[in-house]
Amino acid sequence: MNRLFTGRFSNYSLLKLQKDMLSGVIVGVIAIPLAMAFAIASGVKPEYGIYTACIAGILISLFGGSKFQIGGPTGAFVPILFGIVITYGYTDLLLAGFLAGIMLVLMGVFKVGSFIKFIPRPVTIGFTAGIAVLIFTGQIENFFGLTGIEKHEKFIDNMQEIVLHMNSLNGYSIAIALTSLTIILLTPKFLPKIPGSLVGLVLTTVLASLILSGHIETIGSRFGAIPSELPHFQFPEITWERVQRLLVPAFVIASLGGIESLLSAVVADGMTNSKHNSNRELVGQGIANIITPLFGGIPATGAIARTATNIKSGATSPVSGIIHGLFVLLTLVVLAPYASAIPLASMAPVLMIVAWNMSERQQVASVLRMKNGDSLVLSVTFLLTVFASITLAVIVGLILAVFLFAKRMSNLLVVSKVLPDHTTMNETVQSDVVNVAHDCPQLSMYTIEGPLFFGAAQVFEQRIMDTLHYQSNVLLLRMGNVPYIDATGEANLRSIVVHFQQQGGIILVSGISDSLLTTLQNSGLYDMIGPTHFFNHTGEAITYGLHLIDCQKCLGCTHFAFHECTCLSAEGRLPKSNDATKTAHLLK
Repeated sequence: MNRLFTGRFSNYSLLKLQKDMLSGVIVGVIAIPLAMAFAIASGVKPEYGIYTACIAGILISLFGGSKFQIGGPTGAFVPILFGIVITYGYTDLLLAGFLAGIMLVLMGVFKVGSFIKFIPRPVTIGFTAGIAVLIFTGQIENFFGLTGIEKHEKFIDNMQEIVLHMNSLNGYSIAIALTSLTIILLTPKFLPKIPGSLVGLVLTTVLASLILSGHIETIGSRFGAIPSELPHFQFPEITWERVQRLLVPAFVIASLGGIESLLSAVVADGMTNSKHNSNRELVGQGIANIITPLFGGIPATGAIARTATNIKSGATSPVSGIIHGLFVLLTLVVLAPYASAIPLASMAPVLMIVAWNMSERQQVASVLRMKNGDSLVLSVTFLLTVFASITLAVIVGLILAVFLFAKRMSNLLVVSKVLPDHTTMNETVQSDVVNVAHDCPQLSMYTIEGPLFFGAAQVFEQRIMDTLHYQSNVLLLRMGNVPYIDATGEANLRSIVVHFQQQGGIILVSGISDSLLTTLQNSGLYDMIGPTHFFNHTGEAITYGLHLIDCQKCLGCTHFAFHECTCLSAEGRLPKSNDATKTAHLLK
């Protein structure tokens, strides 16, 4: 059992239980209004958000990979779930959440969790800021008490609806919304240990019930009374046609859920100096999202703000998350009838502040000030999230980020024609000593620095072919600073080898790493070049290469690229062995 729960409950004590109970209750108090608000913003009944908070919250804490993770409905899901509800309906949303849970489990089993961390930060900031805009603008209707508005999936259509119906604004709703907003903002200053959203909802609900009954819309008037009973189990009807229709929405839910839950786990690690298990976290999230829809709940993920509050309140283990879920469930049974009286105008500021806090304004401004490729990725991702869809935004953002990364990496590749610098003590090879009057016609030597991948391979080939002497007998490639070669880089290197060998030339390679050597062996390029043509040191390769040139062509040559050239130019032969080892010795 301890192995199943990754040892997170080991050495548990009564003192730790007391701390977990306190933190669990505090987080539970915060989660209740947020769960209802997120459910309403997603286009479903508020009780479905409460079901999600208690069931998913308990399961994520039990089976997840972070000791402090608090799971439940989150703002990041709002535009996605709202779009699914409008397009497919609530019952299909449940099946999409169920399928997303299966996908998350598979992601964890196949260890995809370790790859999610490679999603560029500008992409996550961009779609998070875009989601914040969608959540904020989605509450304008409730804040102003507008009536007759038809909900749409597209941002522009919703904004047009708001503008067209601004003449229906309700002064009572505005007053309640402003009162709720003021209380939420002032509560942390005077009552820092009490959630401002809860105080705002309670006080404005009492005020509206006593003075404004019938004048403003409430949860009960729009969605009906919240049932004070446990959710009922119902397995969704699964047909191949429904599964095909919902595969893409489910994948979007799973992807975003995985990203947000792991980001939340990373935040928890930073706050507690601990280490989460990313793949187990995905499995836990998957189990929660498989079971929660069976009880009417909506998709859930790790909630960064609630997780941070859990840690700050003194949580020591996943028990706090379990208690948080049980507290939400108890509240549902006891206080559900009273929740129906909450004005929708009171809940609008709650979600608006959530959107404001999740917008990551400072990070957005910081990246935009850089005015580089990251700024472009962030801007494109943000705009597509708001005006198109988060699915398209993430796909385009990732593609753009990969393209810009490849471009940056291609700029790191340096291909230089080099020769030994006889003016230095160690006679290291340099590119600046190569010129028209000092360049061996028969042995061409190049230093390659940087990865040989698809973004730089063509530059590599073109650089060598453009500067290569056609009368060269030997081509020496110094590859000690090439960390990686992909299939495209291998193909371009093969093209150089084939072209040079067809001209009767010989390829030598020096300094290549073991991993790169293995790659060339697996591709067959190692045998094509020749096993005896690979050297650990440049000097050894030069000495070997000078024995392959036509010494008679060296008579009268004035380039003197190597020490041996003095004898070659005067006598048309290599010097004695003692002198010939000088270059090899110096360039080891």
